[in-house]
Amino acid sequence: GFSYVDLVEGLRDGRFYALKRILCHDKEDRQAALHEVEMHGLFDHPNILPLVAHCMVEKGAKHEAWLLLPYVKVREVSGPPSPPCHQKWQWQPPACLCQGGTLWSEVQALREKGTFMPEQRIVLILHGICRGLQAIHSKGYAHRDLKPTNVLLDENDQPLLMDLGSMNQARIEVSSSRKAMAVQDWAAQRCTISYRAPELFTVPSQCVIDERTDIWSLGCVLYCMMFGEGPYDAIFQKGDSVALAVQNPITVPPTTRYSAALQRLLSSMMTVNPQERPSIDEVLHQLEGLQPAPVGQDTTQM
Repeated sequence: GFSYVDLVEGLRDGRFYALKRILCHDKEDRQAALHEVEMHGLFDHPNILPLVAHCMVEKGAKHEAWLLLPYVKVREVSGPPSPPCHQKWQWQPPACLCQGGTLWSEVQALREKGTFMPEQRIVLILHGICRGLQAIHSKGYAHRDLKPTNVLLDENDQPLLMDLGSMNQARIEVSSSRKAMAVQDWAAQRCTISYRAPELFTVPSQCVIDERTDIWSLGCVLYCMMFGEGPYDAIFQKGDSVALAVQNPITVPPTTRYSAALQRLLSSMMTVNPQERPSIDEVLHQLEGLQPAPVGQDTTQM
C-alpha cells in the first residue's frame, strides 16, 4: 500500500510527532501494517526509531493504520554553516517520503556541493547503523530493506533505522521450488532492487536465506556514503539488469580519500556468496579498528 506522513501536535503535551498513515485496501494490507507495528514493539534501542502509539482507523470500506512516531530534530543541510553558537535547525519527519533528515538527503547535499563525506564521519554513522542492525539480528530478525532513505540522522549525526515493514525472520529455509519462488516474489515486492542481495534475485530451491542479506545492503549504504550514490543506482536508472550486475564481483572506484581498511570492509560486505560475508558482529569488530583514537593517543593508518 501507500503511506503519508503528517506533522501533528499532542493536545496534552504540546509536543510534535510524525503521524504515518498507511492506506490499507484489504486484509493483507492491514496485516502488513500490524506487522510493522509488531516489529517496532520488539525494540527499545537508540539506533532504531521508536513507535509512540498506533491504531487502526476505519475509512468507509477501507482502513488506515496510524503509526505515531517521534518528530526528530535534524541538522539543517542547506546553506552555509552557521557558527556553533548560532546553529540553525529545522524539523523533519522521520519517514522515507521526507527529503530532509535522511542519510540519502545528506549524501545528495554533499554531492551537489562537489564534496564527499570524510572517513571519520562515515565510520561514526556506519557504527550506529551497525548497532541498530545488531539489535535486530540478535532477536532473530533481518531488516531486509536497508538503504540510505531508511536511515534518519538526528542532530548529533546518530542514525536511526526506520521503515520496519519489510522485517521478517532472519533465517528462511527453502526446501522446494515453490518456496523459492515465494521468497523471490516477496523480495521483489519488499526489498528495494538496487540494495537487494544477490541471493534474493534468483532463490535456489534448496538453500537458507539469513540475515547476511542485510550485510550486502549495508555494503551498498557504505558505498553510497563513500561515492555519492549506491553501486547499482545508475544501473537501475538506465534500465539495465541489476539482477545480472549483482552476480559479478563489485568494482570499487580507485580513491585515495579513504583508508585501505575501509575499502577492504566494503569489499568484504559486498561478497556475492553470502556464506563469505561477515556477520554484523564481525563488521562491528572491524569498525572498532577504524574508530579515531582518543585525543593524545597516536593513531596508525591501516
